[in-house]
Amino acid sequence: MIGRLPGLAVLRLTWCLLLAVSLWAAPAAAAEPSIAAASDLKFALDEIARAFQQKTGHRPRITYGSSGVIATQIRNGAPYQLYLSADEQYVFSLYKDGFTRDQGSLYGVGRIVLAVPAASRLTLDAGLEGLPAQVAAGRVRRIAIANPEHAPYGRRAEESLRRSGSWEVLQSRLILGENVSQAAQFALSGSADGGIIALSLALSPQLQPQLRYVVIPERLHSPLKQRMVLLNKADDAAASFYRFMQEPQARAIMRRYGFLLPGEGA
Repeated sequence: MIGRLPGLAVLRLTWCLLLAVSLWAAPAAAAEPSIAAASDLKFALDEIARAFQQKTGHRPRITYGSSGVIATQIRNGAPYQLYLSADEQYVFSLYKDGFTRDQGSLYGVGRIVLAVPAASRLTLDAGLEGLPAQVAAGRVRRIAIANPEHAPYGRRAEESLRRSGSWEVLQSRLILGENVSQAAQFALSGSADGGIIALSLALSPQLQPQLRYVVIPERLHSPLKQRMVLLNKADDAAASFYRFMQEPQARAIMRRYGFLLPGEGA
């Protein structure tokens, strides 16, 4: 029995060494960059994130919401590393107050559409001038938009209704979504007869079969210049995703979802 102890000790030592080597050699868990993004990006950015994970092994954790609400969360200490806003003014303001590394970069210009459920008999009017007549005829009771107080797509919807001359009639008939994704849900669920939502949502494979839409002319609203920026606490994985957003693969996805990209004409 005593004669066997050295052999057991050697075996145990060998096992411990092998375990230590295996633990040392095991790759560290891939970082999961924390990203906050405007809700119009939901389907496009989910697709980009999958492509990024396939390429790098990093799986982004993305929180979607209205750009204004996210900016407030950042100011209150939310642990985001990368912010993709639907309005570049939020990025400029955060940079001015010291929350970001720099002023970031433009990643796209968004568009808005008037969308109705696929089975709706509502007439699609790109210029929106015909909406008051449809209200008078009883065909429009509610229209959904994102809340203009903190959602850029809601502000552009309000601008478009004002410039078209339809605001006074439609104002009391608006249903406000917390963000443009919720406005799209209202527009398609029956809570409203239609809505002014992001083109990027209307083009998504998930929503496109459920709706009809028409793009609202750019002359009716100011540009939706969308900007992204790395926050001060960003790590290498977040910086890698920031760069990936500017690469051809990500740009091609953004283009499919209706965004005008930096360096490209209309």
